[in-house]
Amino acid sequence: MSLWSSIDASASGLTAQRLRMEVISNNIANVNTTRTPEGGPYRRKVVLFAPILRMKGVRVIGIVDDNTEKNPLRLKYDPSHPDANEQGYVLMPNVNIVTEMVDMISATRAYQANVAAINAAKSMLQEALGIARRV
Repeated sequence: MSLWSSIDASASGLTAQRLRMEVISNNIANVNTTRTPEGGPYRRKVVLFAPILRMKGVRVIGIVDDNTEKNPLRLKYDPSHPDANEQGYVLMPNVNIVTEMVDMISATRAYQANVAAINAAKSMLQEALGIARRV
């Protein structure tokens, strides 16, 4: 792998992790949204990644709703809420703040690792140019 392709791979990681952080921020912002244009409560979004084999990078292939069984919508008892059913329960988003914060930390660390890789490649290129000037 050349230094240029390593920079390209890290740059694709930066783009992917930045989008992941935006989606996580959107999830956190909608933790209490019980009514969406699509109907019903907000559903947690997750970013899907796929490898780019020719440059060993990553790309985003989609942003999808998290409908997994481990992360169902929650029922909250609040009879005064305008979206409460006859029994006084409100269907709440499947957003868990702790999960979102862990994901945000993970995305931030991945972003920082890609920045460090780009800086290392840049440093190596500068050193190579310095060697070439001395010869």
